[in-house]
Amino acid sequence: MKILHIDSSIASENSVSRQLSYAVVKALTETGPCENIIYRDVVKDEIHHLTGDIAAGFRAVPGGEAVPEWANEYALSDRLVSEFLSSDIIVIGAPMYNFTVASQLKAWLDRIAQPGKTFHYTASGPVGLAAGKTVVIVSARGGFYHNTPLTEMDFQEQYLRNFFAFLGITRMEFIRAEGVSKGEDIKQREITRALNTIPQLINNIIN
Repeated sequence: MKILHIDSSIASENSVSRQLSYAVVKALTETGPCENIIYRDVVKDEIHHLTGDIAAGFRAVPGGEAVPEWANEYALSDRLVSEFLSSDIIVIGAPMYNFTVASQLKAWLDRIAQPGKTFHYTASGPVGLAAGKTVVIVSARGGFYHNTPLTEMDFQEQYLRNFFAFLGITRMEFIRAEGVSKGEDIKQREITRALNTIPQLINNIIN
């Protein structure tokens, strides 16, 4: 089992998603043999947002051309997609910011969506090339969205589910801590509830 662990919260040690994503990875390593864990904190080790010059290193961009000056960025794009493709389980700490994902996480996602590596185009449409992996989304939200009247404002989970499906990944698990801005009691209740769902999540993954 090879695990890729991504954190994207700007809240550092106060982050709920970081606490929970760590707990998921810890539980995974305690459940079965783990060959390797790759950890990326996309806030502390920021990935530059995609530009035409950077994208030209791995995909056709109108008017774009790969140039030596961007060699370091091209190498990073290769490294990020290689880490992703070599992993069996991807655990992503994904706080909800303004109804969607953190921009730092979006920068990582933009780098791993590479034609010919994680998907390719066919006459009948795009086909994902990363099937067989499991993605675990560890989500923290200030309000309550899941199965509430605010579900339609949750562009975070909908986006992530569709993004990874585009890459061929349909096996996804979600752990949510909602209402974390509604007071300390509610926050701790939701963290505890989320932690208590981890054993069942691990069982779903392993089996």
